[in-house]
Amino acid sequence: MTNTVALIGAGAMGGAIGTRLAETGNRLTVFDPNPEKVQVLVDRGATAAPTAAAAAAASDYVILSLNSPAIVRRAVFGEAGIAAGARAGTLIIDMSSIDPDATKQLAADAAEKGLRWVDSPLSGGAPKALNGQLTLMAGGTADDVADAHTVLRHLASNYTHMGPVGAGQTTKLINQVLCGLGFLAVAEATQLALDTGVDAAKIPQALKGGRADSAILQEYMPRFVAKDYRRTGRIDNMVKDLSGAQDLARRTNTAMPLTAACAEIHRMLTAAGLGGEDQAALMEFFRGPNKENFE
Repeated sequence: MTNTVALIGAGAMGGAIGTRLAETGNRLTVFDPNPEKVQVLVDRGATAAPTAAAAAAASDYVILSLNSPAIVRRAVFGEAGIAAGARAGTLIIDMSSIDPDATKQLAADAAEKGLRWVDSPLSGGAPKALNGQLTLMAGGTADDVADAHTVLRHLASNYTHMGPVGAGQTTKLINQVLCGLGFLAVAEATQLALDTGVDAAKIPQALKGGRADSAILQEYMPRFVAKDYRRTGRIDNMVKDLSGAQDLARRTNTAMPLTAACAEIHRMLTAAGLGGEDQAALMEFFRGPNKENFE
């Protein structure tokens, strides 16, 4: 049976999600305010919708790939939003990375309109989405999370039900703490290798399989050495996620001094004009951030 899926948000991540869904035989309807982004997916077999409501009306599942709780709320409950067009029982799958408490309220408001909600943020970025190898952490009822997997199995090689609504978003914040600290640690170690004359390009192979090994080491140390700043993520998005983790830590009285330092370094780079650059641009913190390097 072919899944009918609406995608709301066709940016870098949403575009990759949509491409994969279209390529794996799902009937995809897309809405994004930017017609150029929608056209990319139309060229891959999707159908464009004039509004989020129209996209939802044509679909049993609605995937959101958006950037903040406010944007998610407008997409769902705003004028010509999802709630205005979706049939009762439609499953909303929010793959955005937003605050867990905001997610719980959004899900409660959706339930009042007869809509179901699963929060399923992701790890792996656009390249993994295109290959169907995302890591997804899901929050919702067991039945809804299982139903969401009908669609998400095309996108993920690792899909875990973490608990009720909001648990997926909490897990994503934990993921981002580990990633943010990992990116920064590898950047710092790369600079030490460069300053001491060690061949930094050989370090990933030298440490492969040891305790210091990681996916971030293997992917990003070569990029740090080569100043390969092609975008697969954004520094300012990491600021958003680390800020969310800090907010959660304040509510739970959890000490997170390393996360605080990592967040401040990301904020410094954003203030220097590098917020739109990839995590690979963390090397500029050690070299001296300069927007002219990217122009």
